[in-house]
Amino acid sequence: MNETLVTLVGNAATAVDFRDAATGPTARFRMAVTPRRWDREQQIWADGRTSFYTVWARRTLATNLAGSVSVGEPLVVHGRLKVREEERDGVWKTSVDVEAVAVGHDLTRGTAAFRRVVRADPTLTAPTHRQKPATEMASVS
Repeated sequence: MNETLVTLVGNAATAVDFRDAATGPTARFRMAVTPRRWDREQQIWADGRTSFYTVWARRTLATNLAGSVSVGEPLVVHGRLKVREEERDGVWKTSVDVEAVAVGHDLTRGTAAFRRVVRADPTLTAPTHRQKPATEMASVS
């Protein structure tokens, strides 16, 4: 499958909206990305036009986002680009979403302290659809 992977560098424009859905945790927030360029004539850095993206996260990334990201913080987001067109009240709208694979703070603009998340003991969880219970594995040989 062909996918468009992008890396965005910008700021969190909204608070993280976290939901614990039936399919698992999800989170979303809006991200503002403003390009900057050097203006040779005026000898200054000039801001370009700001673009806004809706960043979506699922599962563990969604949970960690909710406890880590606040409005205005500089971020780096890597994920799959999704462009959607839909009709609302007779007007066609285009929105650009990113399904995040990874999100982190932009350390060119500040410092961060990493805290590892403690998970439950994986041996206590039920086997997933990819794992065979020990009784099935013994009979396969």
